[in-house]
Amino acid sequence: MPRWRDETGATAGFEAIPFGVLIFVLGTLLVANAWAVIDARFAVAAAAREAARAYVEAPDAGQALVDGQQAAQATMAAYGRPEPAARAELSTGGFRRCERATWTVTYPVSVIVLPGVFGMREVYDVTASHSELVDPLRTGLEGEASCIGPG
Repeated sequence: MPRWRDETGATAGFEAIPFGVLIFVLGTLLVANAWAVIDARFAVAAAAREAARAYVEAPDAGQALVDGQQAAQATMAAYGRPEPAARAELSTGGFRRCERATWTVTYPVSVIVLPGVFGMREVYDVTASHSELVDPLRTGLEGEASCIGPG
């Protein structure tokens, strides 16, 4: 008569534990990648907003571009983003009365390419734009205050 051995200590499905850990690690990396892009979006939106404000509040046209660039770089630095990587530019408008000036800020975000996730790039360019009007009642500017109605 064969003697049956005791199966005490055997665990059924033990191979599922490493698979579960792998899924947890990949999920954590996916969330971290998504958060890096979201965080960069907050930073570039704030930088574009500050660049537009600094531009329209500058004393003259020559200083306006410098102030806009400096405001964008300072904002990106305040968010902990390396300054040389961010690109800030005046995309539309000029320094004239009632002119809408739009600033666009772009920042590249490096992401970890996850195995099994196709279509992911290694770098995402996160971009934001903000526009403001140059003050129509400001002294020292050329042009007519056509953006305000008759009083």
